[in-house]
Amino acid sequence: MTVKKKERGGIAISNTVPLTHIEPEEIRAVLAEYKISNADVSFRCDPTLDEFIDVVEGGRVYIPCLYVLNKIDAISIEELGNTLISPQLLSKSSSPSLFSPDLLYKIPDSVPISAREWLNVDELIEVMWEKLDLVRIYTKPKGKQPDYSAPVVLRHSRCSVEDFCNSIHKDIAKQLKYAMVYGSSVKHSRGQKVGLDHQLADEDVVSIVKK
Repeated sequence: MTVKKKERGGIAISNTVPLTHIEPEEIRAVLAEYKISNADVSFRCDPTLDEFIDVVEGGRVYIPCLYVLNKIDAISIEELGNTLISPQLLSKSSSPSLFSPDLLYKIPDSVPISAREWLNVDELIEVMWEKLDLVRIYTKPKGKQPDYSAPVVLRHSRCSVEDFCNSIHKDIAKQLKYAMVYGSSVKHSRGQKVGLDHQLADEDVVSIVKK
C-alpha cells in the first residue's frame, strides 16, 4: 500500500486485490483531509480505513506476510484442532492417519509444510512467488535456444521491455532496435516484434535486436 504524491493529474487509485473495507470516495476524502489533491495510490492488500490513514500519515508501513507452518507431519488430529491441511499435503504424507481428508486451509496467509518430509514445499514456493508479485523472463540469444536456467526476475509492476533491458545493462535500451517476444504477452505463438513500452508476462522469452 503506497501513496505517491505528484504535481498534477488528480487522484489515481489502483489495486491488485478487491477492496472490501474502504471505498474510493473514502480514500479521496482522507487524502483531501491531509490536503493531498494529486497522488498515485496503490493497494496490494485489503486495508481498513485506519490502516490507510496510518500510511498517509507516514507512521506505519504495511507489507505482505506469509506464515510457514513447519513440522505439520508431527501433529496429530487432536493437536491439529481447527488448523486445516490441504488435500495435496494429505496425499503426500507418510502418515496419512494423522490427517483428515475433510480438512482445508483456515489460517489466512499461511502454508503448512514439513521440511523434514519435504511435504507441500512446492505449494510454498508457488505462494511465495505469488506474494512477491514477481515475473520470470527468459533470454534468447540470436540463433540459439532460450536460456531457461537463469531467468531475469522483475516486479510485476515494472516488467516492460525497457525494465528488462535495464536489468541486464543500462545501455541496452538505448541500443534496442526491437525485441522479439514469445509468450502470453503477445498475440502470435511464433513471436512478435515489440518496443520498449511492451509489458511482459511471466515466463515470456525475449530476444534483443540492436540497431
